[in-house]
Amino acid sequence: MTTSEQLFEKAKTLIPGGVNSPVRAFRAVGGSPLFIKSAKGPFLYDEDGRQYIELINSWGPMILGHAFEPVEKAVRDAIQHSFSFGAPTRKEVEMAELITWMVPSVDKVRMVNSGTEATMSAIRVARGFTGRDKLIKFEGCYHGHGDSFLIAAGSGAVTMGVPDSPGVTKATAADTLTAPFNDLAAVELLFENNHNQVAAVILEPVVGNMGCVLPEPGFLEGIRALCDKHGAILIFDEVMTGFRLAKGGAQERFGILPDLTTMGKIIGGGMPVGAYGGRADIMNQVSPAGPVYQAGTLSGNPIAMSAGLAMLRYLNDHSDVYMQLEAIGNKLVAGFSATFEKFGMTYTINHIGSMYTLFMTDQPVTNFSEAKSCDLRSFGRYFHAMLDRGVYLAPSQFESLFLSTALTDTLVEQVIQANEESLLEVMNDM
Repeated sequence: MTTSEQLFEKAKTLIPGGVNSPVRAFRAVGGSPLFIKSAKGPFLYDEDGRQYIELINSWGPMILGHAFEPVEKAVRDAIQHSFSFGAPTRKEVEMAELITWMVPSVDKVRMVNSGTEATMSAIRVARGFTGRDKLIKFEGCYHGHGDSFLIAAGSGAVTMGVPDSPGVTKATAADTLTAPFNDLAAVELLFENNHNQVAAVILEPVVGNMGCVLPEPGFLEGIRALCDKHGAILIFDEVMTGFRLAKGGAQERFGILPDLTTMGKIIGGGMPVGAYGGRADIMNQVSPAGPVYQAGTLSGNPIAMSAGLAMLRYLNDHSDVYMQLEAIGNKLVAGFSATFEKFGMTYTINHIGSMYTLFMTDQPVTNFSEAKSCDLRSFGRYFHAMLDRGVYLAPSQFESLFLSTALTDTLVEQVIQANEESLLEVMNDM
């Protein structure tokens, strides 16, 4: 029995399911999760000392690879001044100034402690600002574990086979309206059937939680127009895409400005942190400037702010990072596509910049229903075949993968070779 297996057996007696985040449980792919001991640059190391090429990067924030030296140094320097004050700091102001400079739609920003807290807070502000109760979200989009979002919630829920969570009240569920991603007509119908009741539409501009799913041409523009027409707040959940697809996130890349934006651990260099921000008139509704209450002792934590400032300053000052990420993603996907052609396969890859998903289907994947049609057994075999070859993937078909600038050409070639061997293994097992 490996050290990871021993730890998992012990963990199951102490932690529900043996993990602190359900997707980590490996239940969707079988076997026991790896317990990670350390990471550096493009590599993870498990408790048994095995090395893996990292393609999750803590679910997105490690854009520059693990333990990037300027970020690590910023944390070491900040720790000397204590860990938390529960009072304002200079770094909070500097972080807010940098975010409002980099993200096109953000006039003011409030720091929180996680992406979930950011999305929960953004919805509350939107409801307070509009005086309306209802929320439109999209099937398969995951916005954290807030009650309002656990309706057709995407990766974590569907991976565990529980698409709607017990404990969410019927009243909360009634205020959450859902539509298929990329279906403008469905959204328009929801607005018409709930006239003057919809406070906000929230979506991932590029979905990462049903696998990587891109908006079809005109979809984001159409959602923006519908929100304007019906007086609803448009919220972009950029917890995954923010600062990854461009300096200003997906909204910069697609040229569509939301009213509110939520951000996650990328702004902490991987530390636990989040933020929400947007138009000044909306954000001025947040306490103590306005009546919508939200607070947190650790919000703007000085260690997280220090790490995030080092990360964002580097991204702001080095525009070549995004060209590098684009090149890495293109090279990887081209290599995978060559393998499909070589073997006569018709698997589907969705890809934008440094985000991608290999779907085990020969059909396009543009929404949650299409994602769920994938061959999950084949994905499980593929996952373990890649793991055996030292490549660490998300243990779920319903997750995007995230690349980092730490991936060298040599490592990309290794991943392409591992993919070819793994797909051949899957074919032979069919």
